Amino acid sequence: MKNLVKNLTPSVIEEFALNLRGKLVMPTDASYNETRKVYNGMINKHPGMFVMCVDVADVIASVNFGRENNLLIAVRGGGHNGGGLGLCDDGIVIDLSGIKFIRVDTSNNTVRVGGGNIWGEVDHATHPFGLAVPAGIISTTGVGGLTLGGGVGHLSRKYGLTIDNLLEADMVLADGSVVTVSADQNSDLFWAIRGGGGNFGIVTSFKFQAHPVKNVIGGPTLWPIEKTEEIMEWYHEFLNNAPDDLNGFITTMIIPGPPFPEHLHLKQFCGIVWCYTGDPDKFQEIFKPVRDKNPLFEHVGEMPYPSIQTLFDGLMPPGMQWYWRADFFNELGPEVRAQHLEFGSNIPTPLSQMHLYPISGVASRVGAEDTPWAYRDAKYAGVIVGVSPSPNDVDKITNWCKGYWEALHPYSSGGAYSNFMMVEGQERVQASYKHNYNRLAEIKRKYDKNNLFSVNQNIKPAN
Repeated sequence: MKNLVKNLTPSVIEEFALNLRGKLVMPTDASYNETRKVYNGMINKHPGMFVMCVDVADVIASVNFGRENNLLIAVRGGGHNGGGLGLCDDGIVIDLSGIKFIRVDTSNNTVRVGGGNIWGEVDHATHPFGLAVPAGIISTTGVGGLTLGGGVGHLSRKYGLTIDNLLEADMVLADGSVVTVSADQNSDLFWAIRGGGGNFGIVTSFKFQAHPVKNVIGGPTLWPIEKTEEIMEWYHEFLNNAPDDLNGFITTMIIPGPPFPEHLHLKQFCGIVWCYTGDPDKFQEIFKPVRDKNPLFEHVGEMPYPSIQTLFDGLMPPGMQWYWRADFFNELGPEVRAQHLEFGSNIPTPLSQMHLYPISGVASRVGAEDTPWAYRDAKYAGVIVGVSPSPNDVDKITNWCKGYWEALHPYSSGGAYSNFMMVEGQERVQASYKHNYNRLAEIKRKYDKNNLFSVNQNIKPAN
């Protein structure tokens, strides 16, 4: 595979452009450098061309063009992938950001969403109907990338992962054909895309089950970093015995500035961000054990669901330097808690942080083989992120992140949530799918035997 668009003659590229409704962006175009930006400012790839698709026909044409000309293909939805897997060097980027539509069907509480939508757009469309689809915690995240990797967020304990609420998808396959996948159609492929990433084709349309969520009670509680071990031990016991209505992810973090009060700024904390979807009249009773732990700061109240989904958008705008490491965890034992205290006390920049997202409640009651997401028995999806607006901090945030991960990894379950991974090699990919990897590799061989879709957490076709 030569991967080089520059080896193509101008007439070949011109003929391709004539077959598109969307536009091509080439390295010589004024908009090229802006187009190649993604959420993670540390990613600096130079694709040979971008195809800014506006419909499924553009996607089909792009897949066929890439395959016929032996080009490396990357697929970009929201551009949030930590490792920059929505881009590639020299090859072709099939950009889905122009394929946007949302249709809410209140007869069965389903939502059909375009492959280029972001989650904030979905929340905006579903909220007036008192509905929500379980997703992540940042509204600018792309629907496609988050869904295909799993989808962990505020509603995981109540309604499961995003993949547990996927009912159907339309896909363009490696041969340029279009299929619909569901429990009843192409069921092997439907199984594979619910956690197997972008390995099997390009999803141009998703159909989700939505749930009755209008307002939630949520927000952060903070304790001094010195209390990390005590709070983590209590949190593990409390949350795993709490009703499914209550979700909370725990974090070591620095308060970077507004909207938090000034006396908290640039201090280090152990925090929990809560989201409660149950009967408001029962909240005070359920939440009493949290308040009994005497948080130094609490800002928990009722808000529209889209508000909690955008709570961190302002703190985490696109374009900052990001370095990610992740693992699954079953326990928060003394050794684990001690490492969180040590590294949480030495956070290198105000936006660097660690999160542990619970995989309990409904998310844990799906079978370990029902979807490719193999760690249903893990209690937490952990992620450590080094973050800074300055490229000068890259070494500092990367070293802290790696050190934190290396200290915790011996106590982990072995794999990681694929949406939290950088480019970490085949062994890590296999560890993250565990007993489901071989089945995924067989399905990959059936639908993409030449590994056309390889710019991802790659599942190699079975031999």
